[in-house]
Amino acid sequence: MNTNNYSNLTQMPKIIDETAIHSPSKLISTKIISHTPGRLRLRIPKRDRQTGKMQRIASLLEAQPNVNQVKTSVERGSILINHDGGDDSLKNVLNTLKDLGIIFADITEGDTEASASISNAVVDLNKRVQEVTNGAVDLRFLFPLGLSILAVRQLLIKGLQFETIPWYVLGWYAFDSFIKLNNPRQPQTDSEYKKS
Repeated sequence: MNTNNYSNLTQMPKIIDETAIHSPSKLISTKIISHTPGRLRLRIPKRDRQTGKMQRIASLLEAQPNVNQVKTSVERGSILINHDGGDDSLKNVLNTLKDLGIIFADITEGDTEASASISNAVVDLNKRVQEVTNGAVDLRFLFPLGLSILAVRQLLIKGLQFETIPWYVLGWYAFDSFIKLNNPRQPQTDSEYKKS
């Protein structure tokens, strides 16, 4: 008896599980390695480099109308997404990734779920600060500025006092964090990425 109008299982249409898209089991921190019009490359941390997990992400992305091709490399933790190249196309790809539980942040190997959550919160706060100030400042500027203001305040109120937190320590942290947070690093090219 055939109740579903299909004579065998091979004729049944492929159905994407919508609940799998909107209910990710665990957040996956990824890093955007390169982004050019029509092309997006992501790096997945080692703990999430499983064939099944990466294949699931690839198949759900390929089901999107604006996505032309998705290539994965489990060994490198790489997902290469070729899409139409329009702003809406990229937006759809990023929204699909977000629905899958993929978040964008700098990833370090061996990071814990708690550190990933804190890192993501800081990244989100930084984006909000940039939006509010129309891109004029971000946390990489405001944090050292805040420490500099504290250093000057300590110097004016307490003078050259060496108890508690002296002004020069706050001044050093302001300088050091500004240099480290604003270090102009060149983005890694695809040929350099393949070597690593």
